[in-house]
Amino acid sequence: MRGRRRQKERPRGEARPAVHDRRGDAERALWLYGRHVVATVLANPRRRVKRLVAVADALEWLEGKRAQAFARVPEPETVDRAALEALLPEGAVHQGVALLAEPLREPLLEDVIAAAGDDSIIVLLDRVSDPHNVGAVLRSAAVFGASAVVVPEYGAPEITGALAKAASGAVEHVPIVRVVNLARAMDALKEAGYWCVGLDEEGERPLAGAAPRKRVALALGAEGAGLRRLTRERCDVLARLPARGAIKSLNVSNAAAVALYELTRDEA
Repeated sequence: MRGRRRQKERPRGEARPAVHDRRGDAERALWLYGRHVVATVLANPRRRVKRLVAVADALEWLEGKRAQAFARVPEPETVDRAALEALLPEGAVHQGVALLAEPLREPLLEDVIAAAGDDSIIVLLDRVSDPHNVGAVLRSAAVFGASAVVVPEYGAPEITGALAKAASGAVEHVPIVRVVNLARAMDALKEAGYWCVGLDEEGERPLAGAAPRKRVALALGAEGAGLRRLTRERCDVLARLPARGAIKSLNVSNAAAVALYELTRDEA
């Protein structure tokens, strides 16, 4: 961004500390679980995997995925189900496998903009704090080829095993960009040629045809709270989905999926 000192990249999922944080990446490693998530992580050469853990019934499956891994990964540890579940959050749907991985690096917004092509969608989440919703939005962003998901530095959830499970592997494909000020981030996107569309059930026009440019920044707010005033004011247009039934709104993850489909359907 103009006039702003370039910041050093920090690991994805790490909030900006109040004081200097001397911890290494190894101390910020997190447990990821579920077969699809584990397979996607193993296929990502940018991930550093510290441990692989599986119950006996899942060991053959894990060995097959480990053999296909781009990066060197450790030998799997065979444990019983109780030992595996002791490593993970209560109720985690692990399907018998888990791994301990160091966090990915988060890019800066200007790096994402520079790497994006002329036909790019960036999703912005305003006041969306539920990790399952953020994970589901990431999954839709990966399906429809979004360049990134932008969230506020404060208030957005960290990357956790539950978020990664909801994202179904999308954490490995779609970068999360944390910004101090979402409105200023929208200003930077507009300077870079993005058309900012805010999704609102009371929007002045339908989403279809609301984005005249190829570069689109799609802003979504939390269910109920919606977009904040400053976010709304930065939008070039407020658009709505074509709701015809008795219920006029979707939760943010479903709305993101429908909106991303609408923005990309002519490309199929």
